[in-house]
Amino acid sequence: MTAPATPDGRYIVARGRLWRRANPALSEPERQSLVTALMDARRAVGRALREDDSAALARARVAVDAAKIGLGERGPVWWDDGAPDLNRHLARNTPYADWYAALAGDADPPATPPVTQPATSPAGR
Repeated sequence: MTAPATPDGRYIVARGRLWRRANPALSEPERQSLVTALMDARRAVGRALREDDSAALARARVAVDAAKIGLGERGPVWWDDGAPDLNRHLARNTPYADWYAALAGDADPPATPPVTQPATSPAGR
């Protein structure tokens, strides 16, 4: 099952916590390139941990962070309406609480369509 997305498309919810989604204004090739870089960096983290290589681990974690910032999942928010970043907040403690509570009774929450309006600010890119 895909994690439910908030009605505004900014977050997904995993284990009750909000996680920022990628910037929908990214082109598909740009998004895919960043996802590939993220997966490569995550594999490098695992390899560095297995090999107990602290220098490689530090480099890999920097690469993970750079990819996530590029995707808009970290760093400046990709929306420009002034709404705060609620990344990692418990959904029940946010303005999404009623929406999230309504999902709790659903065994299979409805899929939320992606955000259709592109961000007008290049923040987070």
